[in-house]
Amino acid sequence: MISVIIPTYNEQDVIVKCLESLVRQTVKDFEVIVVDDGSTDETLTKIQSITSTLNYHLEIVNGKHKGAGSARNLGATWARGDILVFVDSDMTFDKHFLKMLVKPILAGKTKGTFSKDEYVSNWDKPLARAYNLNEGWENKKRHPRKYPDTQKVFRAILRAEFNRVGGFTAGGYNDDWSLSEKLGYEATVAPKAIFFHKNPDTLNEIFHHAVWVGKRKYKFGILGYFVGLVRSSLPVSLIIGLVKSFLNSKPSFLIFKVVYDFGVFVGILNYMFTKRGSK
Repeated sequence: MISVIIPTYNEQDVIVKCLESLVRQTVKDFEVIVVDDGSTDETLTKIQSITSTLNYHLEIVNGKHKGAGSARNLGATWARGDILVFVDSDMTFDKHFLKMLVKPILAGKTKGTFSKDEYVSNWDKPLARAYNLNEGWENKKRHPRKYPDTQKVFRAILRAEFNRVGGFTAGGYNDDWSLSEKLGYEATVAPKAIFFHKNPDTLNEIFHHAVWVGKRKYKFGILGYFVGLVRSSLPVSLIIGLVKSFLNSKPSFLIFKVVYDFGVFVGILNYMFTKRGSK
C-alpha cells in the first residue's frame, strides 16, 4: 500500500486540483493524508467540500504551523502504507504517476525514488516562464536540462527506511534534504513518473516566495549574507534583468527579476535581524 502525504499551508487556490488529480491514478491501493500546517485561509473548507467526490481514503490531520518537514513527519505517523510518497499541494499528476514512481522500489532496485518528469503546470503564464529563466531550468520543466539520476529530495521511500532515521529534520529552508543526509544516500530516478508543478506566476506570489528563499541560514555566515545582499540589490538586479530580458526576448523577465530579488533582499535582512528562518 502507498501513503501519499501532502503538507498544506494556506493552499486554498491549488489543493482541490491536487486532490482531484489523484482520483485518476491507475494504482488503486493508496491513501492520501493531508496535514494542514496551521492554515488561516479556506484550505480546510476547500478540502472538506470535495471529500465525497474522491475514490480513495482521505485523512485530514491538523497541526500547528511548524513547516513542511514537521508536517510530513506528522503525516507519516498516520500512514498505513509500506511506501511513503511526499508531494506538494500545488502539484497535479499523470494517471500513471504513482505506479511509475514506486515501480523501482517494488522491483527491489532502490529504497527511494524521485522523478525528472516534472513539468511546469502554468507554462502559459509569462511570469511562470520567467521563473524558469531565473533558475536556469529547461523550458517547461522544473530542473536543468542535464539533471543527474540521483538527488537529495525523495518523492517516494520505504516506510521502514523513513522510520529508521526518524524522518525529516523539521524546520528550515532545506528540510526536505535532511532525510537524504540522515539516510546516507540519495533518491534514484523513477522513469516516466510524470507530474506537474506550479511556478509562482503573480508578482505577489513571486515576492513572498522570494522572501521565503531569502530567510535561510547562509553557508558562509556574515560573508554569505553580504554576498546574498549584493546579488539581490537593485543595481545588480536591474543589470541582470535587462541583459537576460534582451538576450531571451522576454520583457517580463525584468519585472520578475526586480520583484524576486527585492523579496530575497528582504528575506535575508529579516533572517539576519530575527534569526527566524523559513517554515
